[in-house]
Amino acid sequence: MAGHSKWANIKHKKAATDAKRGKIWTRLIKEITVAARLGGADISSNPRLRLSVEKAADANMPKDNVQRAIQRGAGGLDGVNYEEIRYEGYGLNGAAIIIDTMTDNRTRTVAEVRHAFSKFGGNMGTDGSVAFMFDHVGQFLFAPGTPEDALMEAALEAGADDVASQEDGSIEVICPPHDFEKVKAALTAAGFKAELAEVTMKPQTEVTFTGEDALKMQKLLDALENLDDVQEVYTNAVIEEA
Repeated sequence: MAGHSKWANIKHKKAATDAKRGKIWTRLIKEITVAARLGGADISSNPRLRLSVEKAADANMPKDNVQRAIQRGAGGLDGVNYEEIRYEGYGLNGAAIIIDTMTDNRTRTVAEVRHAFSKFGGNMGTDGSVAFMFDHVGQFLFAPGTPEDALMEAALEAGADDVASQEDGSIEVICPPHDFEKVKAALTAAGFKAELAEVTMKPQTEVTFTGEDALKMQKLLDALENLDDVQEVYTNAVIEEA
């Protein structure tokens, strides 16, 4: 996309994430609990649990917290039962938003999501109203200056679908979500460390926001992300920094 820096947006996202570490831990505990409940407590045979435990390590979560969440999910400790629910909607200028939640009370969660949309100029949509505008992928982003040819060779050999150089010099690697761990391990073994590595919903097209609209759109996204039951917010909105 001309005029916007994927690298700047990623750094902004990481800074915002670091500032909300306590909330990140809460989200990760939910994710670990659900992953263990669905696939068992054995990390070696439960890819979803393995990925969430890696995220917890990246977020510097104490191992005791991680182990308790695994035990709770696997039935070793009493705890609440969470269900996963996805909501979809629109922000300013028809920008698409997907909200993934984990909740023990869906009535509360849908009311909070709907309130955030209406308060900040968005509209809640129906199931499937915007999901078709996103691809479920593994995504890696490497800093400007990363040797592109060597990275491309390692990524494609590991099973990546695409390696794309961005205008700001950063390099994005895309792979199928089920190959994420394999590609990540291969790239790490080849000496490449991604600044961002995640399984995500990647928008097929983007809507750029500037000025007053950017501020309004950011307020809506922040309101959704700050809800206790929200795990992830995906959007095709790109907020230009002033």
